[in-house]
Amino acid sequence: MVKVEDALIARYESKGHRFEVLIDQKLVDLVKTGKNVNISDYMAADVVFKDCNKGDRASDEVIKEVFGTEDFTTVVSEIVKKGQVQLTTDQRRRMLEDKRKQIVEIISRESMNPQSGTPHPPQRIEKAMEEARVRIDPFKSAEEQVNDVLKAIRVILPIRFEHVKMEIDVPGTEYGKIYAELTRLGQILKEDWKNNGNYSAIVEIPAGVQDQLYDFLNKRTKGNVDIKLIK
Repeated sequence: MVKVEDALIARYESKGHRFEVLIDQKLVDLVKTGKNVNISDYMAADVVFKDCNKGDRASDEVIKEVFGTEDFTTVVSEIVKKGQVQLTTDQRRRMLEDKRKQIVEIISRESMNPQSGTPHPPQRIEKAMEEARVRIDPFKSAEEQVNDVLKAIRVILPIRFEHVKMEIDVPGTEYGKIYAELTRLGQILKEDWKNNGNYSAIVEIPAGVQDQLYDFLNKRTKGNVDIKLIK
């Protein structure tokens, strides 16, 4: 649960009644993108108020009248979806910073510089967003905003989303050290065990994680790996 002092107030008014709940900022994205979550994990209190500041609770009768149910999860979800979220200046600043970091991370991971064939580092993307005066919406998910951000920074950076294929060959003794990370970073398209005992795989990954994959494989296998970029 979120602390009361860190919670946001989600407020919804209908049929002359006001309803308020104290929520974690993360719940806004989760509810609006349709994720199935345990609502109570993101609440400061499992209570529907008519006024949070006064501690006045909404009655069960009024909740049933407006929402057609007294189910807590359903009611809170409707308040978050249809209502407004009240932010303090500090909460808004923190939400904007978090959302900006998420967007930068997605773009850095998924994109590349088509001129050089190399990823753009996060700092370069952040600088381009500043120069393009990109506006971030704290209440929209990072995924929803990526395309608009890309359009804005393309006038500053040569950039495109792209996936690349890598062929990886390691001794069989190294297989267990790398497999989980391969599946986390990308998709294994083909894999094989060679006659010499080596494990071979073709992995498709976002262009922006090429360096991360190279570093990981070389460190984990102590250089005992063959890596090729497949054109």
